[in-house]
Parts: sequence; structure tokens; C-alpha cells
Amino acid sequence: MAKYKAYPEYKESGVEWLDKLPLNWSTEKTKRMFSLKRNLVGHLSSSFQLLSLTLNGVVPRDISSGEGKIPASFDTYQSVQAGDLIFCLFDIDETPRTIGLAEQDGMITGAYNVYSCMDKCLPNYAYYYFLHIDSFKGLKPFYTGLRKVVRAETFGCIEMPNPSLSEQEKICIFLDHETAKIDNLIEKQSQLIDILKEKRQAVISYAVTKGLNPDVPMKDSGVEWLGEVPDHWNKIKLKHITIQIIDAEHKTAEYFDDGEYLVCRTTNVKNGKLHLDGGLYTNADTYKKWIKRGKPEAGDILFTREAPAGEACVYSGEIPLCLGQRMVLFKLDLARVIPEFILYSIYSGLSDDFVKQLSQGSTVSHFNMSDIQNIPLYEPPFSEQKEIEKYLKYHLSKHDVLISSVQDMIFLMQERRTALISAAVTGKIDIRDWVAPDKQDIQELQEANA
Repeated sequence: MAKYKAYPEYKESGVEWLDKLPLNWSTEKTKRMFSLKRNLVGHLSSSFQLLSLTLNGVVPRDISSGEGKIPASFDTYQSVQAGDLIFCLFDIDETPRTIGLAEQDGMITGAYNVYSCMDKCLPNYAYYYFLHIDSFKGLKPFYTGLRKVVRAETFGCIEMPNPSLSEQEKICIFLDHETAKIDNLIEKQSQLIDILKEKRQAVISYAVTKGLNPDVPMKDSGVEWLGEVPDHWNKIKLKHITIQIIDAEHKTAEYFDDGEYLVCRTTNVKNGKLHLDGGLYTNADTYKKWIKRGKPEAGDILFTREAPAGEACVYSGEIPLCLGQRMVLFKLDLARVIPEFILYSIYSGLSDDFVKQLSQGSTVSHFNMSDIQNIPLYEPPFSEQKEIEKYLKYHLSKHDVLISSVQDMIFLMQERRTALISAAVTGKIDIRDWVAPDKQDIQELQEANA
């Protein structure tokens, strides 16, 4: 924020949860800034576009996609007009986004609060201000009950900064311009990550379907998209290289806040790794019951059979765990195969194609045990698997470092975006004299970033 100046003078806001404000700013309760609406669409719901509040804003939702829960009737949904503010004022701790600005007419669930702005407030300013509030879960002090709800009457008494309309407009123009620049940079970096991930995947696919020796005799795989494979590799199925394939209990384990044993769920396995974020744990008694089918051991592969299907990781054995619902455990013949080679194969080649084919045409793909047993693989000699595993570990680490560095850049840009919004809507920076670059400057900037 060093390149932006502060306001000449500040004053105490007089509000416990607000910092000092520019001298010429006032504060106002939201009930004098917004007007709560509650217009149900009723039997006319079929004529409204369904909208959803997301991290990317208020966006149209395609009912035909089958994604997410669809109610039996939309009659209790409420109408939304372009320029309305959409607030999710429940489950405040868990809700990733409490505010959205509608850019088109439509309808949205009656669980949300829909407000229109009064004469003292511009919708865009209110939207940016509550994005700032979202950045630190600023509504937490105002919620009550188990559902952590900010009631409409409580929300209406929350005071917020109230610059003049001309300043609000200037702040919005400034933030529209500056956040668009940051979003453009983030999008380019995201595209770079996609390219790096594609290259990473290509390295894996080539190694587990072609091997490392370009001079080895090849044979036709019989699969058009795959082409040739090493002549001495055997085409097998997963059941040929497993000692046991264990399906998890078809019920939920009991969770405990002080539990010591991870209940591995499908959310914990993604992109070849075990993720502990959001992990749920159980106690020793439940753990003992849940491992009767088979205790996960180092070198086993954890596999998801649903929601989503086809994710996998090699279990290191460091963290004691049992299988949650929709999880499957592969106990491999470790004298015959390298676990990491099998993991790479699951994400590439015949196995990956098999998984995707089974998933087609289903919104929530589900594998039965016969599907899983018949996942196809190519099996090189054990020593060659070891060489491939070593080769991929070395080369993929380089790709991972590059991807991680770009992700760090995106994180820093997102932090800057958040800080810029917060500084502008709370008066930490004075942008009244800010002038938007002319079109030629913008074009030169875009070309420089291309």
C-alpha cells in the first residue's frame, strides 16, 4: 500500500468494531443502508433463472447438470434483481462467502437474505465492504445459536462506514480497475499451473506406458490412443498383483474431538496424496472394530470408490488410520510390485482411462468391487518398476517445485487483492485523486503481461 497516500485526518469511529475513519466519513447502521426483500417466486419459478452464491460471485446455476442438491419445488425461492445484495447469514464459521452482488435477474434459495440498497449506499461499495468483512470472518461476533445465524434484526443494527456517494463511486471505480488487473494476473498464473500439471502428467504417462529405454522392442498395445508398449511388459489386472482388496464398512464411524485415529474419508485422498486438513478422528475402541476387515499398513494403497471415484495414495504408515465409508484398501504383493509404480499407473495409462470410462454418464461415479478388481495395468519387471519410480520421483519433484512457486505467487496476489479492498473501503488509503490509466496505458500493460 506504500504507493497510496492516507487521508489527511482521521477520527475515532465511535463504534467498537470499527477502526478510525477519515474525518469526513460517517457511520450508519445497515438497516438505513439496505432494505430487506422477500419476494417468493411461487408457481412462476419456471420463468426465473436459478442463481447460486459462490466464491466467484452470484452465478447462474445449470439445473440440468445434476450437480448439487435440487429441491422438489422452487416455489419457496425468492426473486433477485440485478444490483441486489445476497447475504448468507448462517453457518458463519463454515461459509466461505457471505456476500454476493447479483449481476442479473433470477431466483435464489429462501435461506439467503436479499437486500436492495437505499439512497445512501451504492451496491458495489456494499459488496466490496462485506468482501472485506469476509476476509476475517467479521460477522462472527454477531451470530447466535447452533446454526451460527446472524438474525436480520441483528444484521440491521451493524454499523458500517458511510463515505459520501461520490467517494463510494470513486472507491468502486478504483477497486474495479485494480482488482481486474490482479485477477488478470491470477488467471494467467492459473493457466501456467494448468500447463505445468499437463506436462507433469505427460511425464508420468510416458514412463508407465513406454518405459525409460527408447531402444527396447515394442509391441502394439491394441489400444488406439495408447499405441505401442514395451514388448516384455505384461498386461494384467489389479487383482493379479494384490493379496487382498478390502472394502470399507458401509456405515459411518463414530467421531471424537479427542480421537487419535484418523478415519480416512474420500476427502482425505486427492491427487496421489493423503490430506489431513479437515480430518475426522475416532477412538481406540472404534478403530479396533473398523480394522477387523484389514489393518492399513505401510505400502498399502488407499483408493476412493465414490465421491469422487478413482483417487488414490500410498499409505506411509506414519499416521494410524482406519477406512471411512466409500474407501477401499489395496494390499499389494510387495514382492512383485512397487506401490508408487502402481499409484502412478492408477493416474495414467490404461488404469486412468478405465476409471474415466466408468465415470462417464454418472454425476456421482461409483465403482463396485468387481470394477476395482479389474482395473487394467501394465507390469514391467520389478527392477524396471524401481527405476521408473526413482526417475519419476526425481523429475516430478522439479515440476512440483515450479507449481508450488506459482501457487505461492497466486496466494500473494490474492492477499494483495484482499488488502487493497480492505484499505479502500475502510479509508486507510485516499484514492479521491486517483485517475484511471487511459486505454493506451491499459493496452500496453496487457501486452506486457501477455
